[in-house]
Amino acid sequence: MRLEGKVVIAQGGGPTAVINQSLVGAVLESRKYPQITKVYGAVNGVNGIVNENFLDLTQETTHSLEEVALTPSSGLLSTRDKPDEAYCSEILKVFKAHDVRYFFYIGGNDSSDTVRIVNEHAKKSNYDFRAIHIPKTIDNDLMVNDHTPGYGSAARFVAQAFMGINLDNRALPGVHISVVMGRHAGFLTAASALAQKYADDGPHLVYVPERAFDVDKFLVDVKNVYDKYGRCIIAVSEGIQDAQGEPIVTKLVGREEDAHGNVQLSGTGALGDLLSQQIKDKLNIQRVRSDTFGYLQRSFMGCVSDVDQIEAREVGEKAVQFAVWHDADGSVTIHRTGNYAVDYRLTDLSEVAAKTKLMPDEFINSEGNHVTEAFKNYALPLVGTNLPSASILRAPGVPKIINK
Repeated sequence: MRLEGKVVIAQGGGPTAVINQSLVGAVLESRKYPQITKVYGAVNGVNGIVNENFLDLTQETTHSLEEVALTPSSGLLSTRDKPDEAYCSEILKVFKAHDVRYFFYIGGNDSSDTVRIVNEHAKKSNYDFRAIHIPKTIDNDLMVNDHTPGYGSAARFVAQAFMGINLDNRALPGVHISVVMGRHAGFLTAASALAQKYADDGPHLVYVPERAFDVDKFLVDVKNVYDKYGRCIIAVSEGIQDAQGEPIVTKLVGREEDAHGNVQLSGTGALGDLLSQQIKDKLNIQRVRSDTFGYLQRSFMGCVSDVDQIEAREVGEKAVQFAVWHDADGSVTIHRTGNYAVDYRLTDLSEVAAKTKLMPDEFINSEGNHVTEAFKNYALPLVGTNLPSASILRAPGVPKIINK
């Protein structure tokens, strides 16, 4: 029996440079099928659903949709709401009132869990309904997926940013620390290493949350690099933690939590300041600078991976196909095949929802202060074609005459 009714598409969590590709892919694919009577977009994610704040995307022009697809950030706006059982019950109540039979939610870990709960409520009430989670996160931390849409473009930005930092630091040497997003997974911070071309290129040190961070060992690492090159560039994840699992940043600013009970890691330069001061005080190096990338890496215009764009569009399309053609629920997942191609599958929501994928051991060096070639081989196809490359002068030096 063909399931007939409306579609609702929503976007949740942090924006990315390609999340609108997934939105447009789902909208245009949905509009192909006669059993889909309307395609609605929920403004501000699940918050827009419970407040019945919808746009009728059935009436949006294809040209406008394609323009939005090329625009970073969430076209439907987003939300940080993390629905519980009661919240999801209200979502289903709205869906029933509007005869919504298909729900496509573009988001990360929490969004996939929302899809799972709403779907369970629908089954318990015998409401014919299909719910699909469409993957999105710059953190690249969704289980089952080889990688997630949004990561490739953010990784491209991080790689290019470190190219610039390296060139600047080569001209005026010192120690430079850049703090990159990543609460539990270090994939994005690791992308800083994709910028390296010459043997002495930074980042010289890379620290990710998957390895316990020890300040004393960190200072030894910095001194060794500085003694060797006369400069040192450091990439560090915002979520680095000590051996007891306590975020390093809390040692400076104390423990602040967000609405979800997560320790606040972003929004200040506290971690960079803490590490910079340690270097100044303990190593007596005075030219030390730090930056915190913050929101910059999420929706940076003009720094988008073409591979990321294509895959983000396709996961949106595949979500609709799985729901309509296969009459199925689940999470669309990306699987790598060959070198380099991908396949899309529908995975049970329980395997993805509210779980976090970490960097595998083979991506981190034995000292825990850099990445391996295995990571570079994994990540390079994702950042897209024509990644810029910096060059340096290689002409021989002229012999001194006076100051020998």
